[in-house]
Amino acid sequence: MEKLKGDERREQILRNLKESGSPTKGAELAKMFGVSRQVIVGDINLLKAHGESIMATSSGYVHLGGEAPERRDGLSRKIACTHAPDRTEEELNLIVDAGASVRDVTVEHPVYGELNAAIMVNNRHDVREFLARLNETGSPLLLELTGGPHLHTITADSEEILNRAEEALREHGFLTDEA
Repeated sequence: MEKLKGDERREQILRNLKESGSPTKGAELAKMFGVSRQVIVGDINLLKAHGESIMATSSGYVHLGGEAPERRDGLSRKIACTHAPDRTEEELNLIVDAGASVRDVTVEHPVYGELNAAIMVNNRHDVREFLARLNETGSPLLLELTGGPHLHTITADSEEILNRAEEALREHGFLTDEA
């Protein structure tokens, strides 16, 4: 592919993100446009600076406006969970098996305050990919900063699905006790 000028490349990156119904990895965009991943990171930052609603997730870049994936416009609920790191896969699988998606994780850090990170997992494949990336990079889970307590924002197309996910977590001892 012939190298594009920066403005043209950013326009095509934006079009790609808007038309894609799923996250696109920076390395994938770099290969597509014949530039380094670092150039893509700079392009994404420029697009954000110009008001584009792009989120970097563990699965890649997602444009939050325009033609978003179907669950983005659905219902959402914050749930409080507590568990050891080795139960993360089980927790995420219970949520996606119920038909919901996990949008993010939030922990309360004693120095930094609220820390939030996008997860964006919709199915078991996404869960495996997310955990593989953590493993490959040696990155800790945010829940390790708090000894287990954390919040998830889960999304779904109906209250029934959100209730089903929450009940599955309750049955398996993941929900923080409500006092």
